Amino acid sequence: MSENNKIKRVRKSIPTNVSCKLWVKAGGRCEYCNTPLWKDSLTQRQMNKAYISHIVAAQENGPRGHWFWSKELELDLSNLLLLCDECHNRIDESKHLEHSVESLREMKKNHEDRIERMCGYKPENKSHIILMGANIGGVIPSINFESIVNSMLKQGDFPFSDKPICLGIENSEFKDNSNDYWAVNEKQIVSAFNTRVKPLISEIGEASFSVFGLATQPLLVKLGTLFSDLQNVKVYQKHREPDTWDWLERDGANEFIINRPSDTTKKTVLIFALSANAISKRIRERLGDQASIWVFTAKFPNNDMLKCEKQLSEFRTLVRSVLDEIRTSTGQTILHIFMAMPVACAIELGRVWMPKADMEMVLYDYNTALDEDVPVITIKNEII
Repeated sequence: MSENNKIKRVRKSIPTNVSCKLWVKAGGRCEYCNTPLWKDSLTQRQMNKAYISHIVAAQENGPRGHWFWSKELELDLSNLLLLCDECHNRIDESKHLEHSVESLREMKKNHEDRIERMCGYKPENKSHIILMGANIGGVIPSINFESIVNSMLKQGDFPFSDKPICLGIENSEFKDNSNDYWAVNEKQIVSAFNTRVKPLISEIGEASFSVFGLATQPLLVKLGTLFSDLQNVKVYQKHREPDTWDWLERDGANEFIINRPSDTTKKTVLIFALSANAISKRIRERLGDQASIWVFTAKFPNNDMLKCEKQLSEFRTLVRSVLDEIRTSTGQTILHIFMAMPVACAIELGRVWMPKADMEMVLYDYNTALDEDVPVITIKNEII
């Protein structure tokens, strides 16, 4: 019989129990674009806008049809996709390779596995998302919500809410080479923390936080001091290569190194040269013999030197030890800090600092207009 003379087989209706299982496994979302299918995206009106589509077409002559498998898999849950109207049309009308049987099966598996992971989390895995962004050199950084949630899920946590707690000032006109920038942003962080975060800390079972920061390092240190070392906090690092918040595999040994001064009686300085070595040379040339300089560096300083959580844990342990050593060996009460380090390290420096035991910290930042490092934030201790 010729192709034109073939009798088209009547397509069977999807049984209710199969469609219900598909809705549950897909989480009520399009398995292609993740759009909710139970409400209108504009009006939020409750509705059912889902289509059930076939991976291997129900008809032999349909998209991705097969002489045997089209009939065999017509009502099989593994061969069905829950899609929105746009994606339903997209996979059937497109002739591109990415909409092959294999690619659609992989897409279905990835989506349904993600839904299962999300629904499998326990209440204690909930974490409040803290976003800290501030103008850096005239550029306002953007933190993508979906990317940070994906990174949290890989760590075994999921968001307490789809609305993160933002502590920074959005669209600020102040640049980090002005005094107003530091005064305004520091007050903003403290005020936002006290009103939006502090009440959560006192609530039983609600004290888990996931912190994502893209801001000048002195502000991130300030944020860390507000959380302190007592809270259930996970700090994340934004990597450049690859562009992700995920913790990566450690690529070889890049251990931390502490260079100590021979004379500890002068102005006490601590340099963090983890992202680059140039800061050490600049500060040494500026201060000369006026200071006792500690340098906290790494075997291979670079912008992406912090790869994994274990490294961040090692940083916390070592910086705690260094702060103790400086305090006991110098007899000084003020510690001047210059920084070129990953944002996560800046936050953790603030968290490990102890207000009742450690030295007062004066935090410096490089001012491009003045071409020098200037003091911008002072972290005062509570020593009487």
